[in-house]
Amino acid sequence: MTTIRIKENSLLAKLAARNLKSEKMAIVLGKTIRLHNTTKEEFLQNTRWVRHEVAHVIQFQEKGFISFIISYLLESFNLGYEHNRYELEARQKEKDPSILNNVSFN
Repeated sequence: MTTIRIKENSLLAKLAARNLKSEKMAIVLGKTIRLHNTTKEEFLQNTRWVRHEVAHVIQFQEKGFISFIISYLLESFNLGYEHNRYELEARQKEKDPSILNNVSFN
């Protein structure tokens, strides 16, 4: 079982929201989903969004913390956020209910 922490009112998520010009934001670091301008309850009700962010948690686990951050940033710099392979994969996982198997939130 993977336990994922959800942190509301994250400054990091707020900065990401500003950078991406998004009203609401979730950003993952390791096993923590950091939220801006949304509550934990609202986030958890949006299944596609939850699956997307859980995909990023799994990517961190598979690649390793520092390795994933470097690779993610290089992908975003070279290809842009929309074409970053980690974002493409996470968008695909939005439709996969099995990604939430063995996951809990606190």
